[in-house]
Amino acid sequence: MGRSKMLNKQAGVSLSGLIGALAVIGVAGIFAMRMVPAYIEYNAIKSAIAKVKETGGTIREMQQAFNRHTSINDVEAVRGQDLVFSRDGDEVQISFAYEKRLPLMGNVSLLIDFAGTTDPSGMVAEADSVAR
Repeated sequence: MGRSKMLNKQAGVSLSGLIGALAVIGVAGIFAMRMVPAYIEYNAIKSAIAKVKETGGTIREMQQAFNRHTSINDVEAVRGQDLVFSRDGDEVQISFAYEKRLPLMGNVSLLIDFAGTTDPSGMVAEADSVAR
């Protein structure tokens, strides 16, 4: 009698459960396909400002060096002229901030705020505190 009850019990995933799981995976895949390039670009910008700070020079020279570094990585979100330079004692700190709008589907977009700095405190300088 116990054996017949076990044979009648069904186990597994229903068709509607499978479709729901695939829909969730599909939406997550769309988000990932849109967001990964934006984060790669952000990391390229952070890397470029760190290299530019190491090489030093005048603000104009650092802007040009940043443009050279970012042209290699095909970065279009930030240019050397968009960087904010501030003085922390004798040391120049470089900051940037920008928004990236990523179209998802139809009229739905994802807006991501990116910001970075070479300042060890992590404070991104405002555009009006430009070093001269």
